[in-house]
Amino acid sequence: MNNLQFRLTINTELARKILVSFIHDEVTRVGLKNAVVGLSGGIDSALSCALAVEALGAENVLAIRMPYKTSAAASMNDAQLLIDQLKVESKVVEITAMVDPLFAQFPDADSKRKGNAMARARMIVLFDQSVAFNGLVIGTGNKTEILLGYSTIFGDAASALNPLGDLYKTQVRQLARALNIPSPIIDKAPSADLWVGQTDEGELGFSYEEVDRLLYLLVDQRYTRDEAIAAGFGIPFVDTVIKRIKQNQFKRMPPLIAKLSNRTIGYDFLYLRDWGT
Repeated sequence: MNNLQFRLTINTELARKILVSFIHDEVTRVGLKNAVVGLSGGIDSALSCALAVEALGAENVLAIRMPYKTSAAASMNDAQLLIDQLKVESKVVEITAMVDPLFAQFPDADSKRKGNAMARARMIVLFDQSVAFNGLVIGTGNKTEILLGYSTIFGDAASALNPLGDLYKTQVRQLARALNIPSPIIDKAPSADLWVGQTDEGELGFSYEEVDRLLYLLVDQRYTRDEAIAAGFGIPFVDTVIKRIKQNQFKRMPPLIAKLSNRTIGYDFLYLRDWGT
């Protein structure tokens, strides 16, 4: 297990350089210079915002906080810590009035449905403001969340580009420390803040540190189920994680198109996005 921890350790200086260049190149490639980031008060959005500032300059990054009426005040305060540190332009857009009419029509909706609606309402705000600010929406989902499907399709999973998608949660923490993200953001329990008392690890049923080690073996090292079990992971845990990876593949793919012609998008029409340059 100690060896696994070592292999999850990243060169933060190199990762920082690559991701800053990635954001700069992908934003400017389409003729823009600005970026919009949804700032939740959590470590992932804080890191994406900090990287965007390094890539584009603070004056070209808009941070948006989008609380619901039950959102924790601490989340707003933690986000403000980062806004003050980075000196970025910011807005607060309350989403309560956007989603409560939907909830009123479906009073039997559980926390998952309500959380999904809130995540999608926030993405409506971000993409609207990306037009007003003339920038691209920067994603905040990490590799752990993407593999486990711990995100809302067309909600927090949506973005124009995502600098964190190849970093496990434990690696996000490493890079966040290297970028001097405020310690209250790094040290608190991860939470999407979708309902009172909600935490990521409580909802998942395991810690990020534990699952990152398993995901590294299954995905990066291509371990089989039996090899992962032989490496010391419990059978129920391994089976649960593998099932989640398989079930949530649809969230990691563009919508599938039924093939009818000899030039179908995603099958035969595979030009790079910069094919004309």
